[in-house]
Formats: sequence, structure tokens, C-alpha cells
Amino acid sequence: MGEIDTQKDVYLFLHGKMDLKDKATSVLVSKGFSEDKITMASPNKVGNVGDYMAMLWMPPNPDHIKIQKITKVEQVEPEGMIGLWKGVSQEDIESVPLS
Repeated sequence: MGEIDTQKDVYLFLHGKMDLKDKATSVLVSKGFSEDKITMASPNKVGNVGDYMAMLWMPPNPDHIKIQKITKVEQVEPEGMIGLWKGVSQEDIESVPLS
């Protein structure tokens, strides 16, 4: 995971697949992230520049986790399920199989 700083916070997006939370967390821990740095993403609170987003992909039947680095956070009016994440820009870093 050369360019990934595993000490940063990771915001996990399950896209409604709560049954995959433990599996996704286990995969991220196996990649070097600390379990106490993995937080369920919420529409009311976003990460900071340099933190990570881990997203089950592709809904509705995800088979991997897309890891993205937050590159910019702008103030926005929350919108629907996306909430404040609407103002977050990110770049793809890595894709990890769920199995």
C-alpha cells in the first residue's frame, strides 16, 4: 500500500449492505488499516483532506472495495443520502477484492 497512510481515518460506505460490514472491515484491516480508524460514513460528518473513503463497489452487488483519498472538502448544503459528502472530492487509490 505504498502511497496509503494507514494511520489516517477511513470512512466506510456500505451502500445499504450492512451484512458486509464485518467482511469489509476485515479486508481493510488485512490491508494495514487500524480497526479503530474505520468509521461508518454518515451524511452529517465528512472526513478531512488526506483521509480515506472505502466504498463497497459496485452497488447493488459489490465484489470489491474502492479506496479513495479525500483531496478537497468544500462547504455545501447537505443533499439527500449523500449529505455533506456532496462537497468532498477524492481520487481513486486502490481496489481490493471483497473475497
